[in-house]
Amino acid sequence: MKYEEWEPYYKAILEDFGWTPEGDEAAARLISPMLPDPSPVLKKIRELIEGRDVLVCGKAPGLAGDLLKIDPSGYTVIAADGSTSILLRNGIVPDIIVSDLDGSHDDLLKANSEGSIILAHAHADNIDSVKKMVPKLKNVIGTTQAGPMENVFNFGGFSDGDRCVFLAKEFGAKSITIIGFNLDDTNVTPKKLKKLKWARKLLGVLGIKL
Repeated sequence: MKYEEWEPYYKAILEDFGWTPEGDEAAARLISPMLPDPSPVLKKIRELIEGRDVLVCGKAPGLAGDLLKIDPSGYTVIAADGSTSILLRNGIVPDIIVSDLDGSHDDLLKANSEGSIILAHAHADNIDSVKKMVPKLKNVIGTTQAGPMENVFNFGGFSDGDRCVFLAKEFGAKSITIIGFNLDDTNVTPKKLKKLKWARKLLGVLGIKL
């Protein structure tokens, strides 16, 4: 998704949450000099996704049960941040992790050391985690929900889970199977509930209904 297409959704999200873009823009500027040349990692991401069946794993409590119903070996596995811990406990190293760095840092580093590509998402509220974690990562791409930079990308999406799906769409997945999502969960904070509503809306933009 081109930023021109994403920007109206981003502006609506900012308005809905009462946020301004300056913090996100500052976070993108912060992460940019920490990042390696993105070209080799982008090439690998395309190889992993283009024309392939993709399994997107969210971190809802039902993920462990969902994994019992599917064989991940035939898929490129894209994990939303916190789902990485559950996948590792089940012997699965994700091919790609989409993370704003609020899950287990130890598990993120473990997966990265075992081959997972990390899309490290910088936003206004995770500056400290960006400073702590990004220099430790290899095979890493920087992302933002604001305007992209030369080496900080915006593939669309807001929360970790829907950004996984936008990534799969952007790089031409043959099919996208989604597990570990619960967009109907009401046992969450008002802020999280609002994020779930936006996830459903944004997935709908891609023609996906959950």
